[in-house]
Formats: sequence, C-alpha cells, structure tokens
Amino acid sequence: MSGIQARLNAISAIINYKPAGAPLNFSETKPTELYGCNVFSDKVMRERLPKNIYKSLKKTIEHGEKLDASIADAVANSMKDWAIERGATHFTHVFYPLTGMTAEKHDAFLVPDGKGSAIAEFSGKLLIQGEPDASSFPSGGLRTTFEARGYTAWDVTSPAFILENPNGVFLCIPTAFVSWTGEALDKKTPLLRSLQSLNTQSQRVLKLFGTNTKAPVTCYAGPEQEYFLIDRNFVFNRPDLLIAGRSLFGAPPAKGQEFEDQYFGVIPRRVLAFMMEVEHELFKLGIPVKTRHNEVAPGQFEIAPIYEQGNLATDHNQMVMTTLRTVAKRYGMVCLLHEKPFAGINGSGKHLNYSIGNNELGSLFDPGDTPHENAQFLVFCAAAIRAVHKFGALLRATVASASNDHRLGANEAPPAIMSVYLGEQLADVFDQIKKGDLKSSKKKDAMHVGVDTLPPLPMDAGDRNRTSPFAFTGNRFEFRAVGSSMSIAGSQVALNAMMSDSLEYIANELEAATGGDSSKLNAAVQAVIQKIMVDHDAIVFNGNGYSEEWHAEAETRGLPNLRTTPDALPVLTTPEVVELFGKYNILSKAELASRQEIYLEQYCKTIATEANLMVRMAKTVIYPAAMRYQGELAAACANNKAAGAACAASPVLKEVSDLLVVLTEKIAVLEKVLAHENGDTLGHATFFCEKALPAMSDVRAAADALETLVADDLWSLPCYQEMLFIR
Repeated sequence: MSGIQARLNAISAIINYKPAGAPLNFSETKPTELYGCNVFSDKVMRERLPKNIYKSLKKTIEHGEKLDASIADAVANSMKDWAIERGATHFTHVFYPLTGMTAEKHDAFLVPDGKGSAIAEFSGKLLIQGEPDASSFPSGGLRTTFEARGYTAWDVTSPAFILENPNGVFLCIPTAFVSWTGEALDKKTPLLRSLQSLNTQSQRVLKLFGTNTKAPVTCYAGPEQEYFLIDRNFVFNRPDLLIAGRSLFGAPPAKGQEFEDQYFGVIPRRVLAFMMEVEHELFKLGIPVKTRHNEVAPGQFEIAPIYEQGNLATDHNQMVMTTLRTVAKRYGMVCLLHEKPFAGINGSGKHLNYSIGNNELGSLFDPGDTPHENAQFLVFCAAAIRAVHKFGALLRATVASASNDHRLGANEAPPAIMSVYLGEQLADVFDQIKKGDLKSSKKKDAMHVGVDTLPPLPMDAGDRNRTSPFAFTGNRFEFRAVGSSMSIAGSQVALNAMMSDSLEYIANELEAATGGDSSKLNAAVQAVIQKIMVDHDAIVFNGNGYSEEWHAEAETRGLPNLRTTPDALPVLTTPEVVELFGKYNILSKAELASRQEIYLEQYCKTIATEANLMVRMAKTVIYPAAMRYQGELAAACANNKAAGAACAASPVLKEVSDLLVVLTEKIAVLEKVLAHENGDTLGHATFFCEKALPAMSDVRAAADALETLVADDLWSLPCYQEMLFIR
C-alpha cells in the first residue's frame, strides 16, 4: 500500500466512522453500578465468604497480617463460583516479569470426571501458587536457561478480576513471580517488600508523635498516563511504528505544536468515543480513572486516575495500558506508548504522584494550613528531601531506558538531574528551620480576577514547577521522569527504600535525643530537621530546570547528571544502593545485579532492533523512492537538453543526487557500527550509545532531507502531518 493510499484509507475511516459494536449505554447500567462489577471486591467477598474466612482475609489485606493458608480453599471455591457465574471458563495468574509487560498463562476450570463429563475445579493450592516456565523470562544471570521452575504467589492485597473477550471471560489473579530459589523475577515482589520496610520505619516516627494507627503505613500512587493515537492505516505502512513503536524517519511537518492549540482542545469525535469505551472497561475493573484530555502534542492525549494504594495502582496502570491498546484497535487506531514516537514534538511520560499514609491518617505529606506548626509533616517532608539528595542517582536509574532517554531533558520532561521543588511556602519554612528561626509560613490567599460575575478563586500558597523531576504539589510529590511505557513499580520501590532509610535515621535521632521524654520532642525535631537541611538542601531547587545555568549550578552542588541509560544503570550495583536494598530485605546484591544486566541488555536490543530496521527501511524504501525521483528529474533534464531548453530541475537533481550519496555513506557507517561484537554488557551499551545513536541520526538526517524533495506519489511512508493530524 502506498503512502497516498494509506492517507486516503485513513481519511475514509474518519469520514465513514461508526462506533464499533453497539454504542455504550449508561442509561441501562448506572456508572455507580458498573464500577467494579468485574472485580472480586470487598463487597463480593463479604457476601460470599463465611464470616470467619472474610475477617481473616481482611486482616491480611487491611492490616498486613500473615495470610492464613488454611482459608485458601474456601476463598478459591467462592472465587471460582463467582467467576463461572459470570461466564468464566479459565483462570490465569497475572504477573509482571522484568520485560515490563504483563504475563499470563491460562488454565481451564473444567477437568474430566472420568465418566464422559467434566467438573469445575479450583483449589486453594491452585489459587495460592502457580508454576509458569521461568526459563523464558529474563533473569539477568540469576539462573541458567535449563533451570525452568518458577512460582507465582497470590497477592491477596490486589483483588482478582475477570476480563471480557468477545468469545468469553476469564478470571485473573494478581500474583508475585519468583524463581525456584526464591529470587524476585518480577516488579511486584520488591514493591511488596519495600512496603513492609516503609511501614516499619514510618510507625517508629509516628509513635514518637503519639500517633497511633492500626492500618499499615503504605505508599499511594497516581500515574498520569500519556499516549498517542494514530490511524492504524498509517502503522501498516510504517515498519518503524509497527516494530519499534516510534518513527525512525520523518521530516518535521509545516505545523507542529508551536501554536499551542492542542492542549486541552476539543477532543476529536472518534478519539472521544475511544476514551469513553476505555473508561467503560476500566470502570468495570474498579480502576478509578478520573481525567481525560488532549495533551500538548498533536495526536497526544492523557488519562489520569484517582490516587490509590501503590501496589494496586501499579497493577491498575498495567491494565490501563493494555486497555488503551486493545480498545484503540476497535476504533481503527493504534495507541503508541513509546516515550518519543515522533521527533520534534513532545513525547509521553507518566507523572507518578507519590505520597505515604493510610486511610486513618490521610497523607503524611499534607502540610495543613500552617505547615510551620505541623511538626509531623515537616519530619516526613524532610525525610523526602534527605532521601532524594542521598539517592537521587538511584531514582534516576529507575527511569533509565533507551526510549526514555529520547525524552528526559527535553522541554516536555525534567532534566536527568534529580532535584526537589518545594514551592515558595515550604522553601521559606525550611529555610527558616535551617537558620534556626522558625516563626511563620505564607498563608493561602484568594485571587480576584476583576470580573464582578466571577467568584474569588482560592490560591495555593505556591506555584507549580513543571521542570522539576520531584515536585511538591500540595499533599504529595510528583515524580515527573517516569516514561509512558514503564511500570511505576521500580520508582516506587526506590522511593519506599529511600524513605525507609531517612525515616530510620530520623527515628534514631529523635529516640536518642528524647530518651522517651515527650517534652523534649519539639526541640529534637527542630534539631534533626535543621541538620537535614544543612546537609541536604543542595537538592532543593525552585527555578527553571531546563536552563543551562541550572546544569552548571547543579554540578557545583555535587548533584549527578546521568544523561543516558549506560550512565545511570550502573548505580544499581553501587555499594550504597546494595546496602540500602539489602538492609531492608528488598533486593539482594544478586537481584540488583540481575536487574542491571537485564536493563542493559534491553537497551542494547532496543537500539540494535531500531538500527537494523533503519538500515532496511533506508535501503528498501527510501533509497528506491529517491532513485526513481532522480531518474524522473534526469529524464526531464535530458528531454529539455534535446529540445535546446534549460532544465529548471537541475538544482533539485543535484541536491537529490548528493543526498543519495550521503545516505549511502551513512548507511555503510551504521552497518559497520552494528557489526560490533558483544562483550561486556555495559561496554556494549556504552558503545551503542556513543556510536550507534549518532550514526542513526546521520542516516535519518539524509533521509528526512530527501523526504522534503521527493515527489509525494513516490514517497511510500506516511508523513508526520498525515499521522499527527488525521484522526
């Protein structure tokens, strides 16, 4: 299919667009009744489980008590009956291996009864433990390939649910995934471990303040998911989008995002229908999506949830990404979650709103109206400041990938330098503490717009800063560096471990200073926060993170600037990180080394795939198109010469011919780079970073220049202006 035909097909798809299947009808099922209808929720368990079983399970879910394995059969039976009543024929243990994707293996409920019929079986043993083949998932050297056994373990804190398919439904059970020897092979296990350490150290600090809570202190997360939608006709004609998820070639369109007319603009009809169905599916799964809107770049959009417990939010975000991709197909579109699918315009991130607390206490990052008087808040906020200063490089490493490297440091994402934005009010409070003279804090005000019919608007005590990677935003911190396609688990694991370290430090200091005498607490709190600010306030920056001046200043402050993935990933095996994760039993030295190896391998494989694809497309698509155009121009010039006339096409012919020579030379250079033999994984990744990426840029520059010259009917690749604006 030619590029022109792909364009015509896409236009026809929009003009003749009709909703896929029957239109959604909320009048038949109220949204409140729809919400969570496919979840084995607390309500369902309360109705179906024996009272003593339900109470035991709730103690594990709500209070973190050890799971009583003896109740598993009763839970499994109720879960099976509930799922079968809703049409389920199979069950699967859903887990999240280090590929970053969701994994599942389906097993049938039905088993032969030996009498020519079948019965439905699902035991507690099957609920608690599954056994997928672990040899086919990345282990980073933890296991040899012939060692295959791995286990999934039921995560009771994340509810089971059913997924619908046009031909039936199946039961999904969220699980952790570990090797036969107990090492974590997934994203969930370290997250659950980190939540235990966060609770332990938080409770120590809260106890000093006389704050009692029965529920564990946990982290909360709210990932704002950005994504692109393009008509699938274009993807079928773009091997780079189909295989790599991003455009390896593409000249800038005449219009990009410079008019600033896309952000919060009117949502296109087909896109809005897609969004509504996505929300419909997510509501059924109990996923609390709240916000939808156009993002900054053309063809870019966002969906954002209400914040929920971090482990559940992680599982839900994986389901959001799957649902976005699945539903897009039903509307003739493709959802791109790559961090930078189109050069020259904003890429996609996933802002991770992070806080700690529980249902009894609320957010421990909530300053209240008078933060200078809220000692408990100041302690937890100071802990975050210390954590990011001590382990900023680790936080950067959690968002390191080949795709996210294209985005970090650009104008739509924070720099690779980790810093903390506090805002005017809190910056002033902590500055007073540092000076030992805490007296007041800036109060919230009201804004009068100057129009009598408009009400006064309550103002926050400080503005927001979109250039900061870790910004305080009222009652939480927003970590803005996570990539669109990434799991939010890794960053939460790091944040929980970092906070555990800081809270343990503070608890030790306060316990030693007070000796159990609560009358000494206020002075001890001021002293420990003052020390933290003296030692760690280099991490606090409220200015423009995009400016060159900040990069220079950050260097003088001793803040690391890990610009690329090969720079960042070695942090995972540094002595201080190994000690941090080992101290709280979150990840062992071997587990950290395995992750570093896996992520470096993924980096190398990503670049190798893109580079090989680029060579093939340049040779089989771009070069032939340019050669045909060169031939047409040469024939026109020959005809003109034979007629004794000047050829206006001569300058264009020369430019095309010169670019073809350059393209051929740059392809050869890239092929030579790709011949580099594998050795040390870090060395290979560094080589690709320093050699392959520049060589790919050179090939692209020549190809994109040819795109602006070659006749449109000869250029088979859909161009940027078509992909971004036909929707």
